[in-house]
Amino acid sequence: MITIRQAGRSALPDVLALLDGATEWLVAQGRTDQWGTEPHSTNPQRIAQVTGFADDDGLWLAEEADGRVVGALAVGAALPYVPPAGEPELYVRMLVTDRASAGQGIGAALLDHARDLARAAGVGLLRVDCFAGGDGALVRYYEKQGFTRDVEFAVPVKGSEWPGQVLSQRL
Repeated sequence: MITIRQAGRSALPDVLALLDGATEWLVAQGRTDQWGTEPHSTNPQRIAQVTGFADDDGLWLAEEADGRVVGALAVGAALPYVPPAGEPELYVRMLVTDRASAGQGIGAALLDHARDLARAAGVGLLRVDCFAGGDGALVRYYEKQGFTRDVEFAVPVKGSEWPGQVLSQRL
C-alpha cells in the first residue's frame, strides 16, 4: 500500500532519481526521442522545473510503507508550451513512477489524487500532456486512465520538434 503526501524541496533528490530511472528505462528500450539520454539530475533546466513544482506547493510523492519513494506527481497551472484550456483547470505537470514498481497502480493512484485535488478546488477539468511520438503507448496509458485526446502540439528541441498530446478529463 502506498501513501501520498505533499512534498517540498527536500524531495528533489527522490524526484530526480525517479526521472533518471525512467530515462534509463526509456534508453534501454531504445526510446530516446521522449526524454533523450542524459540524466535529469544533471540538467539545470529540469532541476529548476522540479524545484518550481515544489515551490508552487504542487509536488506530491507516493511512498511505500517503508518510506521508499515510488512515484511523484506535480499539479498546478498548465506549462507555457501547452495551449490554454479556456476555463479553470488543474494540470498534471509531471507524473513519474519507479520502474521497479511498474504495474502496481502507482500512476493510477497519483492521478486519482490529482482528481481529488481538482474536485476539492472546485475545478471540473483535469488536463495532462505527454509525449505523442514513438508507438503512442503513453497516450494510450492516459486514455486507459479516463482521459481523452484534446489537442496536439510540438515543442522545438535542438533543431527538431518534440510531439506532444494534451489529454483532458471532465470531473
